[in-house]
Amino acid sequence: MTEANIRLECLRPALRWQQPTGEEIREVLRIAGFTGGAAAKALGLGTMGDRTVRRWIGEETAIPYAEWALLCDFAGLGTIWKDT
Repeated sequence: MTEANIRLECLRPALRWQQPTGEEIREVLRIAGFTGGAAAKALGLGTMGDRTVRRWIGEETAIPYAEWALLCDFAGLGTIWKDT
């Protein structure tokens, strides 16, 4: 894990990406300064978006790569969709 407790495999372009755990999602939200509701608004998830974020954190539903990549960018972890 990185010092932010996020595995490097979760910070890669989509073809080599591994799904983050609920704890890793929670950590990215913390770093970004987002509540679940704020993350939902930033991602344009709609009126029930905070529930969607809770499902990602609870590992009931897998977070889509695009939303994860945007959250990582909001958290200052870089543009993980680009090979660097």
